[in-house]
Amino acid sequence: MHAHYFQHVPFEGLGSIQDWLDAKGARVSCTRFFESAELPALDGIDLLIVMGGPMSVNDEAQHPWLAAEKRFVRDAIAAGKAVLGVCLGAQMIASALGARVYPNAEREIGWFPVHAVPGSAEVAAGFRFPPSIEVLHWHGETFDLPPGAIHLARSQACEHQAFSIGRRVVGLQFHLEATPESVRAMIANDAADLAGPRRWVQGESALTAASPQRDHAIHAQMAAILDALVAAR
Repeated sequence: MHAHYFQHVPFEGLGSIQDWLDAKGARVSCTRFFESAELPALDGIDLLIVMGGPMSVNDEAQHPWLAAEKRFVRDAIAAGKAVLGVCLGAQMIASALGARVYPNAEREIGWFPVHAVPGSAEVAAGFRFPPSIEVLHWHGETFDLPPGAIHLARSQACEHQAFSIGRRVVGLQFHLEATPESVRAMIANDAADLAGPRRWVQGESALTAASPQRDHAIHAQMAAILDALVAAR
C-alpha cells in the first residue's frame, strides 16, 4: 500500500496514524506545503491523508497552493482513492466538492465528546462511532456537508463533526490521531488561540492532562476508520 499525506505546518503531523501505517508496512510519501507545493502523481497512491493546519481553505490569496490541493483532493475522490481528511483536511474535502466552509458559531478547542448521529452506523464506511467518544478539537471553522455525504457525528459546539462519502472518503473535524506530543506542539505554536474565557476553549492544563485510556480509545477508533477505508472497494 502506498499512502501519501498532505502536511500544512510542521507541528501537525500524522500522530498515531504513523503507527498504523508502520504496522501495515505501508510505503509513505508526503507533500509538505510549508516546504514545497509540488504534488505527486495520483497513479499508484492507494490512500491520501489530508492533515490539519491553522489556515482556512478559503485563504487562497495567502496560500495559492490551496487551489491546486483542492483539485488534487477532488481528483483523488473521483478516481476512487481512499481519502481521509482531518480537521483542515475535512474542510478541504468539503470545499473541494463544492460545500461551504465558514466560521463556526464558537471556537472549539479541547477534549470534548462527539456523538454519533443516530442511524448513521448502518450507512457509514464500514466502521461505527460509539454513541459518545471524547476527542481533541482545535478549530474555529466548520463546513456544510458536501453532496452525497452521510453525517456521522456532531458535538454540542459544532453540528458537522464527521462525514463519509461512499466507503472510500471520510472527513473528521477532530483529531483522533492526537498524541501527548502532538498536543504540546499545537499549544506551543497556536497558544494565542487559547486566550480569553470561552465556553468551548480549554486551557493548557486541561489540554495536556494525561489520560492513557482516552488516548487508547481515540487511536483505536482512528485505526478502525483507516482499516475500513483501505478495505473498501
